[in-house]
Amino acid sequence: MENERMQTLIESVLALLEEKKYAKAREALLENGNEADIAEVLEEVIDELDLDRAIVLFRTLPKSISAEVFSYLPSDDQVAIINGITDREIRHIIDELSFDDMIDVLEELPANIVDKILSRSTKEERKIVNTFLNYPEGCAGSLMTIDYIELSKEMTIAEAMAHIKEVGMDSETVYTCYVKDKGRKLQGIVSLRTLVVSPDGDTVEQYMHEDMVYVNVLDDQEDVSNTFKKYGFLAMPVVDNEKRLVGIITVDDILDVIEEENTEDFERMAGVLDDSDSEYLDMSVWRHVKNRLPWLFVLMLSYVVTGGIIASFETVLSKVISLVAYMPMLMGTGGNSGSQSATLVIRGMAMEEIDLADVGRVLWKELRIGIIIGAVLSVLNFARICWFDGEGPLVALAVSSAMVVIVIAAKTIGSMLPMAAKKVGIDPALMASPMISSLTDMVSVVTYFAMATAILGI
Repeated sequence: MENERMQTLIESVLALLEEKKYAKAREALLENGNEADIAEVLEEVIDELDLDRAIVLFRTLPKSISAEVFSYLPSDDQVAIINGITDREIRHIIDELSFDDMIDVLEELPANIVDKILSRSTKEERKIVNTFLNYPEGCAGSLMTIDYIELSKEMTIAEAMAHIKEVGMDSETVYTCYVKDKGRKLQGIVSLRTLVVSPDGDTVEQYMHEDMVYVNVLDDQEDVSNTFKKYGFLAMPVVDNEKRLVGIITVDDILDVIEEENTEDFERMAGVLDDSDSEYLDMSVWRHVKNRLPWLFVLMLSYVVTGGIIASFETVLSKVISLVAYMPMLMGTGGNSGSQSATLVIRGMAMEEIDLADVGRVLWKELRIGIIIGAVLSVLNFARICWFDGEGPLVALAVSSAMVVIVIAAKTIGSMLPMAAKKVGIDPALMASPMISSLTDMVSVVTYFAMATAILGI
């Protein structure tokens, strides 16, 4: 139903803009959509019509929601709109955005526009913005915001509540308040719920928790997201090396990080080396080629090795030609078995369910799994080859024996390679399906022909 509602709204607005009825298009947006919906419609206007009409429609939006709508747009569309509106309108958007959204926008804008915006800011604002812009990409500092509620432990509950009412509307969250000393060091946290139900005359110090969880400003964003998932927080304080509170990270920013990290892992597991944030349809054909070709070339070379191994067993194949028919099955089963193990181990490491110290336990578990799966598949194949294919028992034994060894070897390779990659500092996702399949194909061919040679005596 939601998709149908949005599709109807998009089609309605596009039709109105085609007739240049901007006022009616604006009314349709405000009556039928929230800020996120309006941003989605603007994306469609840019894609289906043109940027100019999207800018005109954006300018008709009430100032009270235009900045929020802007924050939901993809970075490419944000830059396009910024380039099409006046400096005054830009300044309004920047002023109305939450601090972390503002930093995200400034990171994407051309340097000349950023300089223009900062030139109209106060010295203190420029200092803060430049500090945030200089944090390394992908660290906690690049995600945090300074829009949080700070208290001192000497405050009474009444004073704390009055302060929250004063600054709460400009804060990213009001549910958790952060207690600092005069040196800006984080002393504790206290929830709004606790403050609301506590006597007015008590002090914040009586109710604050000192055993809080926090992250360092230079911690990697993936580690930060894992901490959020572990504790289920809505927000988390960020401190520097002296434990001075410099900002907070909220769960909505972490959701973006999780999506980004999952996308990156998915691409690497598929053998796509993409270091950009562009969407699929926005990337040029040559950019797609550049991202995919290197890994495919490496994998192609590995199959050249596999082909050489097969050629070296030409004598075996010529004597028992039926062996060729079972090669795809054995190679495919090996690749699938290895990919299963690799996927589960990579996920386990990403979720911090598995670490390098568990290598022995993982190996032992996968060996047992491989033995059971290999034995079941080999028995089924032995019966099929003898009864349905009409081959002799020795050929069936060669194929079935190879099946057991191949599945065990593939499970071992699939589980150990990602852990070995992490040990040497390589992203374990690179050890997923394409690489595992290539290696297990080589192992499968060697194992199969070795078994056939020994059992058939050729």
